[in-house]
Amino acid sequence: MAFQYLTNVPLEKARDEYIQLLLDSGFSAKTEIIPVERSCGRVSAKAVYAAICAPHYPASAMDGIALSAAATFGAGETSPVTLEEGQFTVVDTGDPIPDGCDAVIMIEDVVRQSDGKVKLFAPAAPWQHIRQIGEDICAGEMILPSHSRISPAAIGSMLAGGVLEVEVIRPIVVGLIPTGDEIVPPTDNPKAGDIIEFNSSIFSSMLKEWGAESICFPIVPDKKELLAAAVKEAVEKCDAVVLNAGSSAGREDFSASVIAEQGGVLYHGIAIRPGKPAILGYCGHKPILGVPGYPVSGIIVMEEFMKPLIDRWYCRCGAAAEYAEATLSRSVVSGLKYREFVRVRMGSVGGKLMATPLNRGSGVVSSFMKADGIIEIPQGLEGYEAGSKVNVKLLRPRQELDNTLVAIGSHDPLLDELNDMLHLSYPDSFMSSSHVGSMGGIMAVRRGETHIAGVHLLDEADGSYNTAFIKRYFPKGGVRLVECVGRTQGLMLQKGNPLGISSVSDLTKEGLRYVNRQKGSGTRILIDYLCKTQGIDSAKIYGYEREEFTHTSVAAQIASGTADAGMGIYSAAKLYDLDFLPVCIEQYDLLIPDYAWDSPIVRRLMDTLQSEDFKKRIGALGGYEISNPGKVRERF
Repeated sequence: MAFQYLTNVPLEKARDEYIQLLLDSGFSAKTEIIPVERSCGRVSAKAVYAAICAPHYPASAMDGIALSAAATFGAGETSPVTLEEGQFTVVDTGDPIPDGCDAVIMIEDVVRQSDGKVKLFAPAAPWQHIRQIGEDICAGEMILPSHSRISPAAIGSMLAGGVLEVEVIRPIVVGLIPTGDEIVPPTDNPKAGDIIEFNSSIFSSMLKEWGAESICFPIVPDKKELLAAAVKEAVEKCDAVVLNAGSSAGREDFSASVIAEQGGVLYHGIAIRPGKPAILGYCGHKPILGVPGYPVSGIIVMEEFMKPLIDRWYCRCGAAAEYAEATLSRSVVSGLKYREFVRVRMGSVGGKLMATPLNRGSGVVSSFMKADGIIEIPQGLEGYEAGSKVNVKLLRPRQELDNTLVAIGSHDPLLDELNDMLHLSYPDSFMSSSHVGSMGGIMAVRRGETHIAGVHLLDEADGSYNTAFIKRYFPKGGVRLVECVGRTQGLMLQKGNPLGISSVSDLTKEGLRYVNRQKGSGTRILIDYLCKTQGIDSAKIYGYEREEFTHTSVAAQIASGTADAGMGIYSAAKLYDLDFLPVCIEQYDLLIPDYAWDSPIVRRLMDTLQSEDFKKRIGALGGYEISNPGKVRERF
């Protein structure tokens, strides 16, 4: 098939044609011979046959005496048989059976006499308690079929059968070539414009999980001749090559042309998102896979194309993914042109699985780390509405999801600390947090989608927190407001406060850049309220509509120099070593619905919340007033 630049081929079509092209070109496993003792976990290249019988001699199966069974005939309780010393031989388990003997009597059934004779009160059957030659394995018998994973028991069977070496499939070696002028090795002090190269570490770890070995080549600058030389070297040394970045259509994206010149390109562009710019290339029978530079895109392309090839190498069927039906907590929109992969956090609430979409950016690698599952939106579908039943590919065992506390609502770093403490105290318990703001948390409780919701909503009428909103949105009750902490809210400012900010009114200063929280969050409601009561026109605050979803992300923008100020909590400012101008102490509570109150996971949370360890750990973060965490402030 002729190479087409930036095609939009459906995933299954592209994968099937790519694999078939490589198989037709000779892509197949290579083998090696290794000692059986070192073969655990490897895959047999061909059937393995026993060289000897096991056991290879008649062996005693018991500790006792070996004798001729005929000498015991007639023995009984009232008519025991007495044998002279020469009529039997004492044997231990595994000893060879002496000539002339065809039975073993267990030592506990033998009555020894002081003169060395033995008395027997029951007859022996011929060949009783004797392991016959080949009882376990007979010479020439197949011990292990072709393409079987070698287990510890299989190693024992091969050695017992006289097999000392075994031919196994050699690990596939995949070369990883990172590219880009802006790419630098991992460092804790990157310069502006530097992009830390961690994709190779991700891909190398994925390959290891799949049974492959990897060679990470040095970073290659965006120069076509250097890239071509690196690909040529990798093809010579490896069974497959992954070229990371340079697969799009930028002015320095040479990957497709280099791969085409080395061998060929089947497709450049797959109808998936993330991962569209993938390049399905080859050099003879060796795959050369061009993956996008964004880590999430790269992970998906590796899973969809490299893993099936590795499964073919090892002649195994890829493990079937586990799917489960879940209820979507928020709408997701998808383009009609692509098959889209959406990462979600999950947990079981009221006996039903809930799925909350995570950040969908291709560069947000942490979303893969946090994801419990993946929703695949078919090509041609615009997405799913909130409340839809969706089929989710599970990334964690279902049992873990059933033991996961779902927290949807306002962000606070203490939720991460609670998660860690909960799992330390109860190893089979987990916590899944989604930061959608206080109002988003209230709505999640109303829809029955969460166990708890963090809330800190200011009532502009009297300055109180949370109660008025709970009464408004839960007129029939059915929830509890649980005390958590008082926390200091204020303006986070660049270190040294270079603009001399002394009050909220200073946010309208010329040249000041503000970063805000999203609408519906308690912090956004607070700054809106402060602007209103102080007569400040928020439209005159530069950046007021720039939104972030967590306190730490606001702090990160200020620390990086892209903003000068933002409303947030003291602990986030402390974490980033920012200046802080206190504004108020607000009440951060946990809203817990009655339907979740008595569940084991919420009971464990309450125990953790009320512990002395929680007070010490949260107190160390700074900016919190901790009085009676876990106390029910009000039941509605």
